[in-house]
Amino acid sequence: MTDILDTETRTGHIKLHGPEGFEGMRKAGRLAAECLDMLTPHVVPGAATGDLDDLAREFILDHGALPACLGYRGYTKTTCISPNHIVCHGIPGERVLREGDIVNIDVTVIVDGYHGDTSRMWGVGAVAPRAKRLVDVTYEALERGLAEVKPGARTGDIGHAIQSYVESMRCSVVRDFCGHGLGKVFHDAPNILHFGQKGSGELLRPGMFFTIEPMVNLGKHPVKLLADGWTAVTRDKSLSAQCEHSVGVTETGYEVFTLSPIGEFKPAIQSA
Repeated sequence: MTDILDTETRTGHIKLHGPEGFEGMRKAGRLAAECLDMLTPHVVPGAATGDLDDLAREFILDHGALPACLGYRGYTKTTCISPNHIVCHGIPGERVLREGDIVNIDVTVIVDGYHGDTSRMWGVGAVAPRAKRLVDVTYEALERGLAEVKPGARTGDIGHAIQSYVESMRCSVVRDFCGHGLGKVFHDAPNILHFGQKGSGELLRPGMFFTIEPMVNLGKHPVKLLADGWTAVTRDKSLSAQCEHSVGVTETGYEVFTLSPIGEFKPAIQSA
């Protein structure tokens, strides 16, 4: 996506959305989740990441939507595919998935101007117990972050819940990337940090839309950016995992827009 496909402008101010916005995000989030559901049987040993990206692009276009990442700030692919020690923004290409890999696939679609943004983890064949544990910790961290979302809470409550749990499990939370507001803008206010202090940050109000997308490392939290300008990897080459939902704040709590319609947001991972 190029910036001109944003149908509104990032102003730095948090936008509050009404029923029309919620309905738009439900459609976009569902399609994004369906795209990842479609990819599940293809995430197998021997699959080329570029082929998975092609499948995602064709699926999105065939459903009358647009791939938000394609052309965004010069990015040339539909998805980000990040195996093993790649933290995020891995560029699909000739790399082939191998038995024992863990891999994140991140996709954003545009439906009627609204952005549905989600990612999830797969195990490629049977994976080592420590890799499965990392993935399990990451999903639980997302759930704990979601549980903090309600009117009157603050963004720091989300980050604190994620960080305190992850560190109690002897893993670390990446500091360099965060969740973000979205809607008719791909990346908007507020930023959603996955670490922080309870009671800090922006006040949550009904109508706010944003992503929660913790990145969790098996080792230490520092990352580095590769020469391609996109791919972020762990500095200590430890494994990394991520999962992401797009959510809206309701009058009583939250609504997840990117739930898998077939219940596959957390694909089963087989231990070696």
